Amino acid sequence: MPMLAEPSQRYLPFKPVPFPNRTWPDKVNKTAPIWLSTDLRDGNQSLANPASDTDFQFCRDLQNNGEVPDDVWIQVLTPARADLIKRTFEAVAGLKHVIIHMYNATSCLFREVVFNNDRDETVKLASDHTRIVRELAEQYAASHGTSFRFEYSPETFSQTETPYAVEVCEAVKKTWLAGEKSVWADGRKEERIIFNLPATVEVATPNCFADQVSLGRSCAVAAAELGILAGADRIEGTVLGNGERTGNVDLVTLGLNCYSQGIPPNLDFSDMFSVIDTVTECTGLPVHPRHPYAGELVFTAFSGSHQDAIKKGFEAQIQREKKGDKIWSMPYLPIDPADVGCTYEAVIRVNSQSGKGGIAYIVKSALALDLPRRMQIAFYKVVQDRSETTGKEMTSKDITTAFRQTYHLGGSVYDGRLVLKSFVTVDIRSAAPSAVGTPDLSPDRSRTHSRVASLAGAVVEASPDRSLDANLPSASKRLTAKVLIDGSLREISGEGNGPLSSFLDALQGDLGITLSIREYTEHAVGAGSDVKAATYVELIPPNVDAKDKTKGGFWGVGVDADITASGLKAVISAANGYLGQSPVQIPDDA
Repeated sequence: MPMLAEPSQRYLPFKPVPFPNRTWPDKVNKTAPIWLSTDLRDGNQSLANPASDTDFQFCRDLQNNGEVPDDVWIQVLTPARADLIKRTFEAVAGLKHVIIHMYNATSCLFREVVFNNDRDETVKLASDHTRIVRELAEQYAASHGTSFRFEYSPETFSQTETPYAVEVCEAVKKTWLAGEKSVWADGRKEERIIFNLPATVEVATPNCFADQVSLGRSCAVAAAELGILAGADRIEGTVLGNGERTGNVDLVTLGLNCYSQGIPPNLDFSDMFSVIDTVTECTGLPVHPRHPYAGELVFTAFSGSHQDAIKKGFEAQIQREKKGDKIWSMPYLPIDPADVGCTYEAVIRVNSQSGKGGIAYIVKSALALDLPRRMQIAFYKVVQDRSETTGKEMTSKDITTAFRQTYHLGGSVYDGRLVLKSFVTVDIRSAAPSAVGTPDLSPDRSRTHSRVASLAGAVVEASPDRSLDANLPSASKRLTAKVLIDGSLREISGEGNGPLSSFLDALQGDLGITLSIREYTEHAVGAGSDVKAATYVELIPPNVDAKDKTKGGFWGVGVDADITASGLKAVISAANGYLGQSPVQIPDDA
């Protein structure tokens, strides 16, 4: 049968409780409630393959094996039936702290259709069976040293006429308080009743009822939180929301919602993966990848704008923490993933809809390279092309591999057609070598280390005339370098006002590669004696105007303990991008 065009012909709206002067919606919660996990009751009974055949033997095993800590209260549930109440007390005999939870349905539908009782008969049923619970609690407290609390639920409360629900609860309270003997092992008079007002079936918006809530309308968390504001001090639910039909309110979500507001939840989810593994192993039910706080994608952003916001948020968070401000303030992430045992690796994942910010975040996280904005745009196009070609998500490993392949970074396996093997720079004015390169490109490290260290914590951006070659007389340096060209070693040399301009002169004069620097950026990688320089350059051919940023150039990156070598590697990296598969046109006079 298709959905009705006019559902009012079949379904009636819920009649809200008139309460025009409510004040509780304006309250602010400051403490976590008392939690009760019903995984072993409502959760277990709702499984296709329950964990145990009978709960009776399970309770006896808890007692016989001493499994229950002294400060833990075991709660057992029984319908308002004398034989089942007695059997329930037999199950918990000898346990130190027990909550007996009794229920009977009170709504008109259940009274008249399911149980064929009128209003008075339903009140009497609840009162009579409360008396049985009281008598047995007094007896077992004296004979077995058990302390008891009593909980009562007018089941289907959310469908029960409100005045009538109050009438039933008042009758139960009166009967319970009529008991003369203590239900505590130490003889104290502890008479408080736990009234559980369950939304067994959600039929209204969450501001109407709350306490023990199911997910029929997907409002369980909101209903529970509003119930706390309205005066509830106890929440029953299951870990990750298992339960009959659509499940129960999720204690993970509720607890971490408290946590995100700075309220200690008194629940430990530091190792969320272990919690998930235990629940899935016991229930055989998977956790949805979008499940709040626990799903594998809940801390993950694919959207480009979201990724950019998170990237900038992490950068700002780091700077605040350096100043002593530990408050977490992050776009799209209500809590720090590390607090629940998650890493930052999966915070940003890339598909065809992702943006440059997310890709740059992954590169920075994996390689410690803080890409200039225009280089982010250039590499973004590389990743998008690969993602669209495969039609799949690009993993962090895929992206870092693509970066190394594109910019020839990370060892010989990623070498391009041009490879810088060594270099020597000479000050033309004195005709004396100023820095001598070795095969591992480590010239005069003691001289350059302080220069690299001075970059720590900063990104230096410079135009070509403010880069590594800044403030030097024209043609004051000569550079001689050994370069592999398609596997053949060749020596090239050039002159300029510094190492980079000299190298570009050598590329033009000896290899016919004419390029100039449009953008130069550098920053430190690491700290202390292990610090290195990361250099980024954008090279452009003669037919591109340096001021016309609409026309892209060719980006390169170099990383080395020596800042000069880092810059030269960046030039080689960009030159490889410019060359592509084109042949190297070596001049006849070179």
